[in-house]
Amino acid sequence: MHIGKFTLHSTDGKARTGELHTAHGVIPTPIFMPVGTQGTVKAVCPQDLKDLGARIILGNTYHLCMRPGDEMIARRGGLHKFMNWDRPILTDSGGFQVFSLSGLRKLSEDGVAFSSHIDGSKHFFSPEKAISIQKNLGSDIMMVLDECVPYGADYEYTKKSLGLTTRWARRCREAYPQGSGDQLLFGIGQGGFFKDLREESIRQLIDIPFDGYALGGLSVGESKPEMLDILYHSAPFLPTDKPRYLMGVGTPLDIVRGIDAGIDMFDCVMPTRNARNGTLFTSQGKVNIKRAQYTEDDSALDPECSCYTCRNFSKAYLRHLYQAQEILSYRLNTIHNLAFFLTVVTDARKAIEEGTFQAYKAHFEGIYDT
Repeated sequence: MHIGKFTLHSTDGKARTGELHTAHGVIPTPIFMPVGTQGTVKAVCPQDLKDLGARIILGNTYHLCMRPGDEMIARRGGLHKFMNWDRPILTDSGGFQVFSLSGLRKLSEDGVAFSSHIDGSKHFFSPEKAISIQKNLGSDIMMVLDECVPYGADYEYTKKSLGLTTRWARRCREAYPQGSGDQLLFGIGQGGFFKDLREESIRQLIDIPFDGYALGGLSVGESKPEMLDILYHSAPFLPTDKPRYLMGVGTPLDIVRGIDAGIDMFDCVMPTRNARNGTLFTSQGKVNIKRAQYTEDDSALDPECSCYTCRNFSKAYLRHLYQAQEILSYRLNTIHNLAFFLTVVTDARKAIEEGTFQAYKAHFEGIYDT
């Protein structure tokens, strides 16, 4: 198997299907990656994820470095062995988490100094350190360290930040030269909400180059139309022969529209977080299982879903578990929401292969664009 090989299989408009080869298996695209921030996808175990058809999950460099420590994980054979997951893992660089610390961080050319959200201890992430941590974790796909520009940043700040992100990206590539190991390294395009800067960022990254390319800095407080405008504008500038990753976005409809724009890979905490809050995604729209209308509803959550939750439990029972604050509520709700998100991309792949993606998108918009 040629690690890093990306093969396109079919297209329908800009939507596309393909395969990415990694050290821990082949990933079909488009794909959704459940988020396992701290070496676990909240409320479910690795076998649940396999039963749901998850092909790759995401871990977080910042959180795993803070606790239990990347060197501790390395001594146990890496993240795959530590969490007993034998399929691919993508680790983000920690840039977004450090960005979200706001007052607890300080940026410089060398990297970013910050205080841990756990105990206040002082740390420093340089591009080289971000790569070192991810090498210790042993992820299949590593992300470069970048600065995620806050929404509303002006043109000059965003341009200056873009330059820093590019210089950091080059240092990440130099710290992990192409072909030097079994891990892949993706670049992250920034540029805020300025289309010319988005184009410039991608051009600079292509010159470095990387095994795949991501769009970062979206879903950071902007409106949905603003996000979609930048997405649809930027995606065509990403290389066609490499996987394209839209970071941290978003709703099921966002994913379908991202696929329409030509994106291959997605992650978001929404299915797991919303599950714990009682909001469930179904083929007939969102269900707020907290509502009293489900108190005596004996129907399945989603008649078109074959997940463990939908096969075995009623809305009435799911509501009861949520109201009683039972741990099983988190588990069953999460199983279903992840099943739904994974089905969205599976159905999208099928529609692209059959040349019916626009009809699939229109059907999905009819349910969720309300």
